[in-house]
Amino acid sequence: MFSKYKKAAPKTAAAPEEKVAELPKADDKPKIARKAAPAKSATVTPMDKERKRKERLGEIKLELHRALLDNLNLAALEHASEQDLRQEISAISAEVLTEKNIILNREDRQTLNQELFDEVTGLGPLETLLKDESVNDILVNGPQQIFVERAGKLELTDITFKDERHLLRIIDKIVSAVGRRVDESNPYVDARLQDGSRFNAMVPPIAVDGSLVSIRKFKKDKLGIDDLVNFGAFTEEMAAYLQAAVATRLNVIVSGGTGSGKTTTLNALSSFIDNAERILTIEDTAELQLQQTHVGRMESRPPNVEGKGEVSPRDCLKNALRMRPDRIIVGETRGEEVIDMLQAMNTGHDGSMTTIHANSARDGVSRLENMIAMAGIEMPIKAVRSQISSAVNLIVQASRLQDGSRRMTSITEITGMEGDVISMQEVFRFQRVGLTPDNKIIGHFTATGVRSHYSERFRLWGYDLPASIYEPVAAQ
Repeated sequence: MFSKYKKAAPKTAAAPEEKVAELPKADDKPKIARKAAPAKSATVTPMDKERKRKERLGEIKLELHRALLDNLNLAALEHASEQDLRQEISAISAEVLTEKNIILNREDRQTLNQELFDEVTGLGPLETLLKDESVNDILVNGPQQIFVERAGKLELTDITFKDERHLLRIIDKIVSAVGRRVDESNPYVDARLQDGSRFNAMVPPIAVDGSLVSIRKFKKDKLGIDDLVNFGAFTEEMAAYLQAAVATRLNVIVSGGTGSGKTTTLNALSSFIDNAERILTIEDTAELQLQQTHVGRMESRPPNVEGKGEVSPRDCLKNALRMRPDRIIVGETRGEEVIDMLQAMNTGHDGSMTTIHANSARDGVSRLENMIAMAGIEMPIKAVRSQISSAVNLIVQASRLQDGSRRMTSITEITGMEGDVISMQEVFRFQRVGLTPDNKIIGHFTATGVRSHYSERFRLWGYDLPASIYEPVAAQ
């Protein structure tokens, strides 16, 4: 009946009888249940029952998954429609449950079939979380502990893997799809899922209590400046200023901590770039969603198992400079590519942008200095700072606050050098004033009262911003 996706090898007549013989007889089950019930009735809680039910379903799922691997013609699955595959899984599942004399209610059977479908075609238990639009990050600490981040807050889920082998099988499925490998000799890996989500894993023995997995989900919806203003990430006045800054080709660095919204901010800022410009992007994992017509995307590559074949961000950047770009956007600068990035900004590629990890604008400048030093370039500190001050015009600071909200906490201009020190001026900031009883941060955005160092540049390019946007705002 379901021969289309089943393996051709016929089953022997003895096999089903052997399987049934291994199982307890149907009429033995009530006796075991009756004996156990009185002893446990006083202590068994609804949570215990639910846990045992999940454990039982997990064991059944494991057996059914083995049966699917034995029966499904995996080579034919690539050409099978979703409906055909679901029918086939349902049929094999029903057949095995009947053989094993296992009775499940309709809801459990549907849950089981969906989980089996996810195991065969997707990423098993993680598939549900990947489909959940409210989840931003998925963090796996071993097979029994899976956290997610929703609205900036971490929460523990009730989803688990069967055991470490199950988790390793899913990790291997992800990395083998992109031609990578992870094992004891190469215990960590970076990869990109089919939907663009960023994936990182570390396996034992380096991960002590079970494999560690981090998935930063790829946002399918392109958030524009208007969306971020509506979310309260910054104000319309700040948006008008940023539009003028990007359109007039100031070099911008977006600074912030992990998960602060740097890439989202960079995506939004890129919407102000003229459609006629040629943009080249360089990333470790392609996440940027530029909306222009003329975009060339590059992705760096780690070395293979023999230690060969690496293509670093610096290699990509050197080649990008030979490709006649108007602007270069580097997803994240964190190593020796900073030298080439600053040179690009200094040599006619105005309007280039990148992100760095730092806690403030001043820290961001220090990070750039440190990266240059770590690259092995021996230059006097004054020369390094002179290079940075002439290359970088604007530092936009993004932060994830303690209540989980993300805000653009500062916009700072680099105005030049004063002796050996880089001079900076803050134009906008987020002013915190307190906390609500439920620990929500109370605050407001305000201009600092300092007129932009680039006001004349804005005017000459046709962006004559009103003086009122630089006026400080009192707390409401």
